[in-house]
Amino acid sequence: MKLLISNDDGVSALGIRTLADRLAEAGHDVSVVCPDRERSATGHGLTMHQPIRAEVIESVFHPAINAWACDGTPSDCVKLALWALLDSPPDLVLSGINQGANLGTEILYSGTVSAAMEGVIEGIPSIALSLTSHTSKDFQPAARFAEMLVEKLAVNPLPELMLLNVNVPPVSWEKIAGVTFTRQGVRRYVDVFDKRVDPRGKIYYWLTGEVLEEVEPPKGLNISDHVPIDVHVIRNNYISITPLQYNLTYPTGLDKLSSWEFPLT
Repeated sequence: MKLLISNDDGVSALGIRTLADRLAEAGHDVSVVCPDRERSATGHGLTMHQPIRAEVIESVFHPAINAWACDGTPSDCVKLALWALLDSPPDLVLSGINQGANLGTEILYSGTVSAAMEGVIEGIPSIALSLTSHTSKDFQPAARFAEMLVEKLAVNPLPELMLLNVNVPPVSWEKIAGVTFTRQGVRRYVDVFDKRVDPRGKIYYWLTGEVLEEVEPPKGLNISDHVPIDVHVIRNNYISITPLQYNLTYPTGLDKLSSWEFPLT
């Protein structure tokens, strides 16, 4: 398959090198366009008020890979690749492997997921891949599963245009309990800002906080409660796959608001 790979951790991240090299070694036609530095938690931001530059990268990835480092956001990278850098559209867009989870409501901030979603917006099925640890450096199990998933999609394409948000537990391949399809959970944080004082006596705030995972997702999303939640299955060492789309319309909300009237005369 012809693959475009990006991320939000930057060109120097071990995760993207592990993913891209493994897929190139498997015989896929791989191109990499990723940020030139870390761009985590940038969401779906686009650069509108300054130029975007892309530099060819050599001696970082497998020799068969064409690679560029872009000074824009993850979404910039995919959009630039599709409209300016690649000679033809890829069959699949992949983003990752991210250092850290993208579970629950974290996907709204995630540059990893946003890069993959840019592919979906342009009509290309996409995969976001994350290793659910900020400390583990063993990306091989996640890359191995990515190779399996790409091979499966080559034979059985997705039935509809969507993004597969994949989170892999930070354990060895032998300890992965299985693979399950999930619904999006909720990841909220407590003590979000740490108030500090700089050497000149000025107060500043550092975004931090602890994850509060025991928050149940809201009802009425037209999704069966029997479908497991992404934040739950990861604890049991399952790989989580959550199908996503960019249309955020709330069907239950439309139904409940349909009786409202706004007389304008």
